[in-house]
Amino acid sequence: MVGARPNYMKIAPLMKELNRQVEFQTRLVHTGQHYSAAMSQLFFDELGLPPPDFYLGVGSGHHGEQTGKIMIEFEKVVLAEKPEYVVVVGDVNSTVACALVAVKQGVKVAHVEAGLRSFDRTMPEEINRVLTDQISDLLFTTEASAERNLAREGIEKGKIHFVGNLMIDALFQHLQKAHQSRIRAKLHLEDGEFCLLTLHRPSNVDDERPLRTILFALNEIQKRLRIVFPTHPRTQKNLEQLGLAKILREMPNLLVTEALGYLDFIHLLAHAKFVLTDSGGIQEETTALNIPCLTLRENTERPITVEQGTNQIVGSDAEKIVKEAERIINGNFKTGRRPELWDGHAARRIIEVFLKTV
Repeated sequence: MVGARPNYMKIAPLMKELNRQVEFQTRLVHTGQHYSAAMSQLFFDELGLPPPDFYLGVGSGHHGEQTGKIMIEFEKVVLAEKPEYVVVVGDVNSTVACALVAVKQGVKVAHVEAGLRSFDRTMPEEINRVLTDQISDLLFTTEASAERNLAREGIEKGKIHFVGNLMIDALFQHLQKAHQSRIRAKLHLEDGEFCLLTLHRPSNVDDERPLRTILFALNEIQKRLRIVFPTHPRTQKNLEQLGLAKILREMPNLLVTEALGYLDFIHLLAHAKFVLTDSGGIQEETTALNIPCLTLRENTERPITVEQGTNQIVGSDAEKIVKEAERIINGNFKTGRRPELWDGHAARRIIEVFLKTV
């Protein structure tokens, strides 16, 4: 099952390994939670994902509406296909919706990227993570903290398997190709002479106050270093509706681009001085590549990126964001190490678990 951009990178290496095994017959379901060409088809093409066997086309909507639409349409697939396992990845609405349908139909659920916790239940993704883990039969984890979280929540130890990180599998498989991207030349960017920014969390972009605060910090940073900002559709819409888009346009050293494909984005990430983000997956990718990362959130469900990696939590405090950005610009940045089993072979370890289980 895939539904949103982060799912594509996680499922691609797993599908590649599954299709090598004669023991498995697979069906790829795309819920259509992300449905634009930039957010969907382009990623399928670049990641080598086969066309989905089922496209549900649910589109956008409020959380309850979107989750309900996915459940209605996915139930039809489950009833027709009668799978032994439904594999869900990540923490988006598609994840919990498909898991709920499966378990109600007596189908086993495997959750890839299980056990991650921000301990902030105001985040919709946290609710999705907790509920999906409670009803899953196989739980594949990316870091040790995830197993501890699951144990505290009463998950049977035999269901939990530490396999590594599929996001890093995809990164390593496509990094060489990403290095060949011409996006820096197109944008006139020199290696290490820019900051890459992503921003899409509702807590940051749905309300004027935090968004304006972050924009103030960006204005200070762009006086020292160019900022490249591929805009998420949600963020672009809110900037316009809140009357803040003009502030961005008045920053001479901030370059706003449309949403980028996977290869172009990874190219920019790998060549950035540092990254500003509120994305979970980008915290992992920067850690794997040893690129400094400042996370514009008050918490992270991926603590290993802070404990061992290059990530720092700065929230939406403008003073703190600017202070830490200036440290990096001045050469005083945090280095890290790649976490255990983030070696590009997570998909293979997942397959080994399935071969012993199915």
